[in-house]
Amino acid sequence: MRILVIEDEPKVARTLVKGLEADHFAVDLAGDGEEGLQLATEIDYDGIILDWNLPKLDGLTVLRKLRKSGSNMRILLLSARKDVSDRVCGLQAGADDYLVKPFSFEELLARVHALLRRPQELLDKLSVEDLELDRMRHMVTRGGKPINLTQREYAVLEYLMRNAGRTVTRTMVVEHVWNLGFEGLTNIVDVYINYLRAKIDHGYEKPLIHTARGVGYMLSSASQ
Repeated sequence: MRILVIEDEPKVARTLVKGLEADHFAVDLAGDGEEGLQLATEIDYDGIILDWNLPKLDGLTVLRKLRKSGSNMRILLLSARKDVSDRVCGLQAGADDYLVKPFSFEELLARVHALLRRPQELLDKLSVEDLELDRMRHMVTRGGKPINLTQREYAVLEYLMRNAGRTVTRTMVVEHVWNLGFEGLTNIVDVYINYLRAKIDHGYEKPLIHTARGVGYMLSSASQ
């Protein structure tokens, strides 16, 4: 599989290229947004790793231009921006995933493999049973009925749906949604799960959000 890395920091770029090649990817490297956009337009890559802060054209502009052109390549956006609003901005612009710098290469590689495993038709819409999340419109419905979520409720639900059928720990959720790498606020996950259950499961015969006692939570159509 062929990956395009668009990254201007030499040390980060070397780490990414070396690590991906060691994992048997063919890797092309672009050092600025203009070069990256040109390569992404000319070559049909399996995936793109795109830094937000780039010379000539920033990553968000590259991302929007690619999506406007009709490209459906899987794109992982890298950024030092940690706010939830920045993550939402990147995903709404068309990124398939968002990883905050600094990051471990092992996590980046796992995210790349996860993106490449997902069927293309699932990239814009996620669904479990009659629950649907439209990432392009930023809308959630269950049984066709619209569900209004706050920004963070949406982020938590999207993470659960991305990992449907797998248990995610509270720490994983916190690091994905709040970018806080410590245990002190993991109880906030329980609060938001309760908010989501009230909106997603209340009034429906089949609950979709399940508790894995002592571990975390899972979104699944199967009874636990």
